[in-house]
Amino acid sequence: MWYKRHERQYRIALFFSAASLAGAFGGILAYGIDFMKGVGKLNGWRWIFIIEGLLTCVLAIAAYWYISDWPSKAKFVNEDERAFINARLKADSDAEQHEAFTWSNAVQALEDPKVWLYCLCYHTLSLPLYTLSLFLPSIITALGYTAAQAQLLTIPPYALATTLTVIYALVSERFNRRAPFIIASALTAIVGYCILLSNSSPTKRPGVSYVGTFFAAAGIYPAVALALSWPAINVSGQTKRAAANALQITIGNLGAVLGTQLYRSNTAPRLILGHSFALAYLVANIAVVCTI
Repeated sequence: MWYKRHERQYRIALFFSAASLAGAFGGILAYGIDFMKGVGKLNGWRWIFIIEGLLTCVLAIAAYWYISDWPSKAKFVNEDERAFINARLKADSDAEQHEAFTWSNAVQALEDPKVWLYCLCYHTLSLPLYTLSLFLPSIITALGYTAAQAQLLTIPPYALATTLTVIYALVSERFNRRAPFIIASALTAIVGYCILLSNSSPTKRPGVSYVGTFFAAAGIYPAVALALSWPAINVSGQTKRAAANALQITIGNLGAVLGTQLYRSNTAPRLILGHSFALAYLVANIAVVCTI
């Protein structure tokens, strides 16, 4: 509601790059907070949930007053600025129009095959995304590192993912193309999982698998940012677009539900089951993107 269509992708990528950046900072915080073991008679991992969870809640409450849905409600712009924002939006898209909600407009999203393809595009990325986010410390621990070392070793892959997410968004926005960059990004992640799967002795050659995590992170995060921006740019009609975005997140995150069951301790250190599913999903993602 604030940006022209061609400006949305970069903003969404910045928003999503915060997820990978949070992974980097999360590793540092987790490493430090773990030393609080015994404080209040609680284990260190409990303090990780308490402190990081409280920070989320505090920011969420503040956001209720700070974040404005659209320019007509914003209190931090004057009337001249508001008129300028509305004028530039009116010339580009429907963001300035005050469209009343109707169920028929929402149903249009369900009837559009492209919307379902956008959902599948994110779904095929969400499984590798969430399994990497949730299990990267476990993957690194399985290579023979301690839990504390694993938390620190998660930082470089996330830092690389953050940087590439922004770069991919800028270049993709420059050429006004998403599909080629999602495919290139997915291929990068596929290389990473091939490395992880091909290392038959990860505890003897941990460096090889660790390199694989760099490729996986470097490919997954930029692809997800681009996939999430696709319906925000292409779907017309505010209600239909909102429904399409919500449906994309809903269908997409079902991949995370499956992914949480794949990385089991009895499959360590190679974790073939989880890595294989992630690899297969990335191949499926390329097929979906080519269809779109």
